[in-house]
Amino acid sequence: MARRRGLAKLVLLAVVAAVVVPLVDSRWGSGSWPAALTVDPSGSLGKASNWIIDNRDSSPVFLYFFGYVSYGVGYAVRGVYLLLLALGWTGVTAAATLLAWRFAGRRVALTALVSLLACGALGMWVPTMQTLALMVVAVLASVAVGALLGLAAGLSDRMFRVLRPVLDTMQVLPAFAYLLPFVWVFGIGVPPAVLATVVYAAPPMARLTALGLRGADSGVLEAVTSLGATGRQRLLTARLPLARGQLLLGVNQTIMMALSMAVIASVIGAGGLGDRVYQALSTVDVGNALAAGIPIVLLAVVLDRTTAAAGARIGSDRERFGRGWVVWSVLAAAIAGCALVGRLLDSASWPGSWTVSIAAPVNSVVGWITGHLNTGVPVIGGTADWAAGFTTWVLDPLRDGLQGLPWWSVLLVVGALAWLIGTWRTALTAVLAMAAIGVLGVWSVSLDTLSQVLAALAVTLVVGIVIGIAAARSRRFEALLRPVLDVFQTMPQFVYLIPVVALFGAGRAAGAAAAVAYAVPAVVRITTQGLRQVDPGAMEAARSLGATGGQQVRQVQLPLARPALLLAVNQGVVLVLAVVVIAGMIGGGALGYNVVFGLAQGDLATGLIGGTAIVCLGLMLDRVTQPVASAKGR
Repeated sequence: MARRRGLAKLVLLAVVAAVVVPLVDSRWGSGSWPAALTVDPSGSLGKASNWIIDNRDSSPVFLYFFGYVSYGVGYAVRGVYLLLLALGWTGVTAAATLLAWRFAGRRVALTALVSLLACGALGMWVPTMQTLALMVVAVLASVAVGALLGLAAGLSDRMFRVLRPVLDTMQVLPAFAYLLPFVWVFGIGVPPAVLATVVYAAPPMARLTALGLRGADSGVLEAVTSLGATGRQRLLTARLPLARGQLLLGVNQTIMMALSMAVIASVIGAGGLGDRVYQALSTVDVGNALAAGIPIVLLAVVLDRTTAAAGARIGSDRERFGRGWVVWSVLAAAIAGCALVGRLLDSASWPGSWTVSIAAPVNSVVGWITGHLNTGVPVIGGTADWAAGFTTWVLDPLRDGLQGLPWWSVLLVVGALAWLIGTWRTALTAVLAMAAIGVLGVWSVSLDTLSQVLAALAVTLVVGIVIGIAAARSRRFEALLRPVLDVFQTMPQFVYLIPVVALFGAGRAAGAAAAVAYAVPAVVRITTQGLRQVDPGAMEAARSLGATGGQQVRQVQLPLARPALLLAVNQGVVLVLAVVVIAGMIGGGALGYNVVFGLAQGDLATGLIGGTAIVCLGLMLDRVTQPVASAKGR
């Protein structure tokens, strides 16, 4: 049936193309977007930006609403930061270690201890505390907002239908797209960074809360209702306890997304570790960038391991957690004691004599790589040669080919792909999103970004699917690969820029390499899971017919795992786009450069137009790669 519907769509598309193509070709034969269909909003945006700047200190909206929100967020972050400074490095390290031990066990506690000590030893204690303070406020707000939205969507079908497309759209938008509106209203600094982080990190909490509430066991709910429980009692005694696993997973995902966004928000003055990485990358100082990047990775690993393990343990042992007030009192006393010892020893801040600078040695290694591995390596060539070859033979032809296509043909292809994979609604959304890019006057620049996404996506899918097939066929290889994938998936997007700059230098190829490294783990995991879930009966039948291992993969597993592979493509597109946009900081150009330029120079018109185009491009790519199963009902 599905194959018959696909064939019918192809026939209809062929008929429409035979009629439409000659008409539009005679009217608009050129490749560039027509100037007559372009609207330049820069003038209006510039006036609006000037009005906001002129009235920020006098308008009641800013004085009595946005101003109070900004001050409240700023004071909250400052209060948490002062608390961390008051605890000192001894108190914070003890708190992280003991809480990790309490929630996740000795192994994670040891990881937390080593990680915090490493942050101090690298000379990044104060930036780490700045990032942690911002994280605490942003995560608490994100969890609260996400839980309230998820509660509404979980209890109301109408609210679920309203919120679902909003959450779908928010989760496919690159992080950069969230920064500009808040900069426009709140200016540069910590408050817009926190608010952008909240908006970016709240959707997974909302989605998983709604999923958990709507997926509660109907039998249990009927039993509670039969006992005369009210709606509130059913929520508190049945729905929420049954959704505990989803809620804790939502908290975990919110924390990881908040950390990623908090690091990226350094571009708008968030400070902390991200600011150190950003400043170092702007001067191509890989050593200092790595010194700040390592604590980011360590912080991500500790937070991920602690929250994930806490979710599992609380779910299985909640009685012990609920009545352990004596243990909590002892932990609080131990943390206070460690903080007091630090004060008595006059070492509230990390001692400067205990720091180790890795910038000079790392930069020496980078210099050696530049001198020996970038070019001139016999037979295989150097990393710079690879980057130059990838740019010359892949990125440039792909960009020139896309920009040389008639604009209407791009819209037709986008609509056709979205309709074949999804429904007419997804096709219409994709076409309108792509058309909006042309109307904004950034057609050529957006196609440049699209060429980088497509090139990086092709490499990502080849590498990810091949590794996923290998992992699905070998339990031992999957076990060896799992910790590597775990680390890669906890690293914020920003950190991926550091090694690629050292290896490939600045440019579009380096951005594509960072995008591949960021997206491959998700593709590997989805592919492996999809292949393992193939019907064992089909595999046994193939083996009984004498099919080889390769034939089983090509003729049985891959066809039956098609929905999972389509999901891998979709996730790969979203993740690749996120990093390609950020690569504007390291010479990626295109839309990413427009956003970075707008943020750095205060040219909000350029930045907002670029950010809007990124939103439209992300929406189009998501709709074009939506699996059929997800498309149903759209």
